Amino acid sequence: MEILPHEKQIYEYEETIKQVKEQNKNNALWTKDEIKKIEDKLKKLKKKVYSKLTAWDRVLICRHSDRPHSLDYIQNISDEYEEIFGDRTYMDDASIITALAKIDGKKFVIIGQEKGKDTDSRITRNFGMTHPEGYRKALRAMKLAEKFNIPVVTLIDTPGAFPGLSAEERGQGWAIAKNLFEMAQLRTQIIVVLIGEGCSGGALGIGVGDVIGMLEHAYYSVISPEGCASILYKDPTKKSQAAKSLKIHAEDLIKLNIIDKIIKEPQGGAHLDPEIVYKNVKTFILSSFDSLKNTKGDSLIDKRYEKFRNMGEFIKSK
Repeated sequence: MEILPHEKQIYEYEETIKQVKEQNKNNALWTKDEIKKIEDKLKKLKKKVYSKLTAWDRVLICRHSDRPHSLDYIQNISDEYEEIFGDRTYMDDASIITALAKIDGKKFVIIGQEKGKDTDSRITRNFGMTHPEGYRKALRAMKLAEKFNIPVVTLIDTPGAFPGLSAEERGQGWAIAKNLFEMAQLRTQIIVVLIGEGCSGGALGIGVGDVIGMLEHAYYSVISPEGCASILYKDPTKKSQAAKSLKIHAEDLIKLNIIDKIIKEPQGGAHLDPEIVYKNVKTFILSSFDSLKNTKGDSLIDKRYEKFRNMGEFIKSK
């Protein structure tokens, strides 16, 4: 069980309450009122801790080993799904999951970046770092969705596209650029959900959409805080300062029109109560589709273009 630095005191309180209740089963030394007082103190402590989270604390929540990943969402929000494999050019990249799915009876093509949960699955999934063939597989699934007029849902969760020489040899930059170009013109609805890390072009390669939602403690950035600290401050230990300066969280990005909706997480993060976040993500996807279902063809593409043209803020010098 991974305990984050800001969760340590909360965990100690919870363990104390468990021990007290266990002791009381055999020998009632604590009254109900005394136990309730401790539980009330725990609630106050949680409220205090979680109301003062730093940008770096939230990055750690986003990277928590128990945080739900794409496969968890697909399995928990879908009535049924059937995975699609391979890019028909080179191989199947396990860091990208593509699937035909039904959510509340509605058909979707779901594309998600998957990190894995244990050592073996993380190696298999390449820690969520996508190769060129992964982006080509994603594009293949999108084109299938376009052909049959099925909306696309993408789930972003990556520390970045795989930076190795083999990926560059197979056209990593071209594969991402191709996806950006094709997604901008895709003639079916695209709903994007940032469920975890959204780093650099690795995230943007499946991130062009008509509606973009972001979980409360996810982050979306051109670079990781550690990378930023190494480049700008020449000191990777200044990652906390970099995380704050980068403005990578949902409340910052919604002001810049980069995302459209902040999806609430349970207190302390999605890893503490995944069922809540599955429900919230499912609601977001279905409500977004309802708002998009009557927009089609050229109108859909024009609105998508305008959406991305209006992102950010520009200051003109005098």
